[in-house]
Amino acid sequence: MVRALARAVAAFNAQAVDFNWTPVFSFSAMELRKDPITRSWVITGDDLPGSSAQSSSECLFCGDSAQVIAVAPNSPGAPWSARAVVHPNPLYRIEGDPGRRGDGIYDRMRSIGAHEVLVENANHDRHLWNASDEEIGQFLCLASERILDLKRDPRIKYISLFKDYGKNAGQEFGHPTSQLAATMFVPRRVLYELRAGREYFLSKERCVFCDIIQQEERQALRVIEARGDYLAIGPYAPRVPYETWILPRYHESSFERGGQNRPALRPNLAALLRRTLQRVRSITEDFHLVLHTSPSSQHPSKTLGYWKTIDDDYHWHIEILPVVGSKVKSYTFKEVYYSPVSSETSVKQLREARIGG
Repeated sequence: MVRALARAVAAFNAQAVDFNWTPVFSFSAMELRKDPITRSWVITGDDLPGSSAQSSSECLFCGDSAQVIAVAPNSPGAPWSARAVVHPNPLYRIEGDPGRRGDGIYDRMRSIGAHEVLVENANHDRHLWNASDEEIGQFLCLASERILDLKRDPRIKYISLFKDYGKNAGQEFGHPTSQLAATMFVPRRVLYELRAGREYFLSKERCVFCDIIQQEERQALRVIEARGDYLAIGPYAPRVPYETWILPRYHESSFERGGQNRPALRPNLAALLRRTLQRVRSITEDFHLVLHTSPSSQHPSKTLGYWKTIDDDYHWHIEILPVVGSKVKSYTFKEVYYSPVSSETSVKQLREARIGG
C-alpha cells in the first residue's frame, strides 16, 4: 500500500491539469528543522503564491477526481463508504530520502513521510456528529487500517490522525474529512506523554491513564458520558475551555490494534464520538480533534527507552480542543495554558447539552 500511495502521488501530479488543480508536489522550499532546545521538529519553508492547490467549484471528494488509496466497505445505499485519498497539497511525501544533515548545531531534513485525507462519508453533509454509527464505524475502521499500513514503512515513526473544523480552527475542506500525517519523528506532545507514562509505570507499575480513568469514574466530577467500554471526560487540567478526551476503559496502547482486535466495541466508540461532538458543538462549532496512539514499534529507541514498556504504560485516546471565539486570545499566558472555564463547569454544561440519540 505504501508503494500504491507513491504511484497515486505521481498519477495525481500527472493528471492535475485535468481536474483544474495546479500541480502541488514541489518540496524544494519545504523542510523539517529541529529546535535544539525543545527537540521538536518544525516544518517550514516559503509558501509562495501559486504553490497551493487551486480547486474548481466542484468538490474534489464528492466525485472521482482524487487519487484513492484505500476504501472501507460500502455502507448500504451509498456509492462508497469512507476512503483514503492523496492530499492535494501534502506537507509530507512518501518518495525519496530524508537527507538528514547538520547545520552547525542544528539538524534539518526533507519532509519525507505521507499525508492523506480520510474522507469520512460519501455524502457532503454527513459529518461525524450527524452520520449514523455504522458510517462512523466504517471511518474508524479505515483509520485503523491506514495507520497499520503506514507503520509498515520502516522509515515512519509516528502517524497523526487529526481533524480541524471551522473557520477559526483552520478547516481546509468543505467535505467531511480528517487527515493522516505519517512522519519520521514523534511529535513533542506525544513524547511528553511517553516520558510521563514511562516514569509513572516505573514508579507504580501501573498505567497513568488507567489510574486517571479509575479516579474520574470514582469521583464522577468530570465524566461527561460512558458508553460501553469508552469514556468521555473533561481533563483535570484543561488547556482550553471545554477540552474533552475520549478513552477506552480497557488498557490498550494502540488505537489501530484495538480497532482490529475488538471490532464488536466499535459501535460504542462511534456513538460516543458522535454524541461528544454534538455536545461540543452546543458550545462552539469550531474545534480541533487529534488521536494519540502509540509510535511505530519498528523504531525501538536505544537511548530513550520509551518503546520498551509502551504496551504497558501508554494508553491511546482522542483529544478534542474546542475553539471558543470569545476566549480564543486567552488560551495561553506567558507560556502557561489558561482556561477561563474549569473542567467541572464545562462538564456540567456538556452533560446538560441537548443532543440526538
